[in-house]
Amino acid sequence: MAGEFVPGHYFERLAAAELVRDGRPLEVDLGCGDGRFLMEMAEHHPERDFLGVERLLGRVRKVCRKVTRRKLENARVLRLESRYVVEWLLPEASVSRLHVMCPDPWPKVRHHRRRLLQVEFLEAVRRVLVPGGEFLFMTDHEEYFEWAVAKVEEYGRFERLVWEEDSFFHPKTDFQIQWEAEGKRMWRLRCRRVD
Repeated sequence: MAGEFVPGHYFERLAAAELVRDGRPLEVDLGCGDGRFLMEMAEHHPERDFLGVERLLGRVRKVCRKVTRRKLENARVLRLESRYVVEWLLPEASVSRLHVMCPDPWPKVRHHRRRLLQVEFLEAVRRVLVPGGEFLFMTDHEEYFEWAVAKVEEYGRFERLVWEEDSFFHPKTDFQIQWEAEGKRMWRLRCRRVD
């Protein structure tokens, strides 16, 4: 399907050339959902390449159709689980920005081990980011935000940056639009890889 990225092998780390064209910056949207954020970013930044990662087949097909209709040659979607992609597929120092927008907060304490933001995940994020690359995390769940901040501090190899709503172009996700309509606040965490 057009717009879909299918790796040649799911059990080997990708080569940078499979993802990045002519040294263009690559941004990755983990859990791209309906693709709204991915496509708006691709339209706004035609000089960059974008990879959306989504595990649900129906969503991947819909996003691929939208990408094709909009003729976005700089956006593709990979159907796979986000953590696996970061830990096992993405090449080292290949991603300029990695976005995690509105992930499942797993609010019950007994489920916290299922949260994406763990120290091991942050180590993998740092490995795939280019030097000076950024990791952006957003949630409507204050406790998960505090958890994420604590994990970043525990890991200790990211520099925290200011991220106001108007700091730079960053379109809203479908979940962000829904939750802001319900009066919820969005919590933002922006970090830069430091060596």
